[in-house]
Amino acid sequence: MRDILPVLDGWYAAGVPFGLATVVAVSRSAPRDPGAAMAVGPDDRVVGSVSGGCVEGAVFELAREAVASGEARLETFGYGDEDAFAVGLTCGGEITLLVRPVTPALDPSFGAVARSVAAGEPVTVATVTDGPAPRGATLAVWPERTCGTLGAVGLDAAVTADARGELALGATGVRHYGPRGERREDAVAVFLHSFAPPPRMLVFGAIDYAAAVAGIGDFLGYRVTVCDARPVFATARRFPPGVEVVVEWPHRYLRDTDTDGRTVICVLTHDPKFDVPLLEVALRRPAAYIGAMGSRRTHEDRRRRLVEAGLTEGELSRLRSPVGLDLGARTPEEVAVSVAAEIVALRWGGTGAPLTATAGAIHRPRCARTSASPDRGGR
Repeated sequence: MRDILPVLDGWYAAGVPFGLATVVAVSRSAPRDPGAAMAVGPDDRVVGSVSGGCVEGAVFELAREAVASGEARLETFGYGDEDAFAVGLTCGGEITLLVRPVTPALDPSFGAVARSVAAGEPVTVATVTDGPAPRGATLAVWPERTCGTLGAVGLDAAVTADARGELALGATGVRHYGPRGERREDAVAVFLHSFAPPPRMLVFGAIDYAAAVAGIGDFLGYRVTVCDARPVFATARRFPPGVEVVVEWPHRYLRDTDTDGRTVICVLTHDPKFDVPLLEVALRRPAAYIGAMGSRRTHEDRRRRLVEAGLTEGELSRLRSPVGLDLGARTPEEVAVSVAAEIVALRWGGTGAPLTATAGAIHRPRCARTSASPDRGGR
């Protein structure tokens, strides 16, 4: 959704109706996560994807029908062995879509949401998907304000409270309520789609490997910062557009920078005077991934110095070093792929083994509420 919002906002600002299909629930080996979206706009232009191609043809027609009727509908697509030629998912999973028309009259908050997402401001969009409430009704919830209604004051109040909690976690999923917001009932299904600010990738060491890692980090949806104490190397022209470059001693910069459970820290300096004080700070603060470049000899020397600095075995166990998966990478770009692969595998619980050497579902089962990520479904 985050990727296609600029196009949708242009249609919305021009007053052009469009049909929007959003994945609100998945099961088994579904190809896309909740929040993935596809829209059909003027001249039958299509943007986005909800299944990677399996059901897009059918969704195209549903989106056009939603615009023509002005009504939202809920549709589920799966795979039926009894009719292999029917529209469905060949992967064997199941996705549920909310398909709704979008206009300024039907969704007065859409433009404000698009602007907030573009500016990196947190916002959650709550949409009724089923039950005794107006299907397709939306309520946009920011930390300090709301816009829209789901049709009942009590329902708005309950959903607002939950939406702000989900936004703090960066979570997306379906919640259930009574018609007036009763929490012990499940008559009304509401999809909470959180647009948290992009997670951060902090790259330390302004070397050629850093440029490659920063580029792939940006591609994966991270807000990337490169930091190095050497101004001759830490120059914006050496890095992809949009990557922030900071001249500062790495440990000082990290000490004064907020991190959370989604933050990725890549230490590429492989110089003890930078590495050790930086990792002392990094390994004692929240982060999803902390990786350090260097040979096995460099790693052992670095580890010894960190032990001498007082780090515990528990803290040291968080360090991914040597950084990356074993892909046989040699060039900076190949190493960047190796690092990105390890980050993705760690995030989703992947083994890093070739899929031909594994069995069972390719996509691991998801929880009912899926954390937003730098993936483009949440981005």
